Amino acid sequence: MVTSDNKPAISDGGLVRLRLDIAYDGTGFAGWAAQVGQRTVAGVLGEAFTTIVREPVSLHAAGRTDAGVHATGQVAHIDIPATQLPGILGRSRRADALEFDLLIRRLSRFLPNDVRVLDISRAPAHFDARFSALRRHYEYRFSTALFGVLPLERHDVVGWHHPLNVDAMNEASRNLLGLRDFAAFCRHREGATTIRELQRFDWAADGPRLTARVSADAFCWSMVRSLVGAVLAVGEGRRSVQWCADLLKNERRSSDFAAAPARGLTLVGVDYPPDNQMAARVLITRDIRVRPAVD
Repeated sequence: MVTSDNKPAISDGGLVRLRLDIAYDGTGFAGWAAQVGQRTVAGVLGEAFTTIVREPVSLHAAGRTDAGVHATGQVAHIDIPATQLPGILGRSRRADALEFDLLIRRLSRFLPNDVRVLDISRAPAHFDARFSALRRHYEYRFSTALFGVLPLERHDVVGWHHPLNVDAMNEASRNLLGLRDFAAFCRHREGATTIRELQRFDWAADGPRLTARVSADAFCWSMVRSLVGAVLAVGEGRRSVQWCADLLKNERRSSDFAAAPARGLTLVGVDYPPDNQMAARVLITRDIRVRPAVD
């Protein structure tokens, strides 16, 4: 069985770690993580790779997206036996970006239309899709058009028919930036930290399209949708700008607002450090954080 223990990948007869860049429409998936009896992104991808590699393959993602959430810039890694690599690469013996073209093409035949592996490359030493990441970038998209959402955008744009004060929403979002305990915005998961560094949270209107851009070093369970849902309450005038910042004092998920629907959320990118800083980044990511003081 092929497994991953987050150790540096090797290519001297052991395992070779591959980086995968992935896109998917989350509408028909119960999230990223494999679940018994559920159709998941990791499950579908794992089945395709297992068919090609002929051994069970585990995938590890930068962000384990929830049910209904999409991705255009998801990153994952797998470890495969070095002895299997020549077989799955076919006749290609190139050591450049074209090395995995045949594998990408083969995967497209095994995968359903709502998930695609966009690129495959040999991962640098100490690369881990999750623990090496510097930050993740999400976008949440609304349409405020009177008719709602264009038919071809119905899976990844949410129609919103209430007037919104975008200036107030941007002010409330700015007040949440920084290293904080976002327990009020996260569904509880036993033993998981809710301390994150929110690096970007802003809103931009382009005609009837309203887009929230949210970036952080990491996100806890349901955090982005909860942030968006809370700020929407400010935009509608139901809550004050200061109310959002006051939520940071909570040590548990707040019930004062609803999370935004999953379908409007897309993981659009993941940033990584230079290759020679991968190992150091893993140590930083795994470090235990303490609850910071609230301003």
